[in-house]
Amino acid sequence: MSFMVKQLKIKKAKSRGLQGKKRPEFRRSMMEGSSSNGTFQFNLKINHFDMPPVAKYSMFFLGLLIYLFSVFCNLTILVLIVRQRNLHKPMFIILFSLPLNDLMGITVMLPRVLADIVTLEHSVYYPTCVLQAFLLHMYGGGILFLLAVMALDRYAAICKPLRYNSIMTPFTLFLLIASAWGLDLILVGGLFILQVRLPRCRNFIRNVFCDNPSLVNLSCDSDLTVNNIYGLAITAAMQIISVSIQLFSYIHILVTCLHHRQTDARSKALNTCLTQIAVFLLFECATTVTILSYRFKDVSANLQKVSGMLIFLILPVCNPVLYGIKNKELRETLLTIVRKQKVASI
Repeated sequence: MSFMVKQLKIKKAKSRGLQGKKRPEFRRSMMEGSSSNGTFQFNLKINHFDMPPVAKYSMFFLGLLIYLFSVFCNLTILVLIVRQRNLHKPMFIILFSLPLNDLMGITVMLPRVLADIVTLEHSVYYPTCVLQAFLLHMYGGGILFLLAVMALDRYAAICKPLRYNSIMTPFTLFLLIASAWGLDLILVGGLFILQVRLPRCRNFIRNVFCDNPSLVNLSCDSDLTVNNIYGLAITAAMQIISVSIQLFSYIHILVTCLHHRQTDARSKALNTCLTQIAVFLLFECATTVTILSYRFKDVSANLQKVSGMLIFLILPVCNPVLYGIKNKELRETLLTIVRKQKVASI
């Protein structure tokens, strides 16, 4: 009897030892987002910045300043275009969509990341996560299509000035803007329809914000061939459509400016186009930096996370500044209002 008791104690001790060895593996699998029983939960864990407690408040206030500056500048441009009659022109009606898009991009991404830094919750509700990812992808596609529409407007204004008013009618404006947003919605919508159909059994978002790759990673090792092909196809389609239209427009504009005898008209046309080209190059540079940061293994995890956020930070901050400085009509309208306010306050 005592022999049997001893054997039972030895077995229990061994089983405890095995459980102790398995615990680190179990914790590792939980950090990777796999639930122990393969079930999906709507409350997801989300990645976060690794930083000392002292630095989190500095990071929060820096991010808050960036956000408030962007919101103030973009709202200023929107209010100017709405309230000032001299800005009720095709160029500014199309431009109206750009600060709207910038506000959507930075508002959907940054406040949630900043809140997570302070609260240390590191969790997100699945439907909210899908909505965030969808709007962020809409923002990326929106930039490319809106810049293409703006390039077409400049082409009509500079290359066909006498026919500009007959070309850029209210119906044409509506068609161009609706096409930009509509095509963006269809392409991004298809991407998320393919993603939602996948069975999910993981509960960890690998990025500090929700995006389509992170959501696809929640799937239970499903065949992702269709998702990958479609994702690459729409990325290529967006780039090809936008770049082709912009190249066509700016090459024709450049040729027209070279043949133009009036120096003032030439410099005005080039300044307008250079602003839009600068915005496009900023977007492409931010995208390239993000892609490269994930390709090199030596890049730290925090730097990768910041690089991923650049796409949604650089343009919403730089766009209103670039257009405010470079666009003479917008700049002079703002300065006129500021001067009137100063006179009224005296």
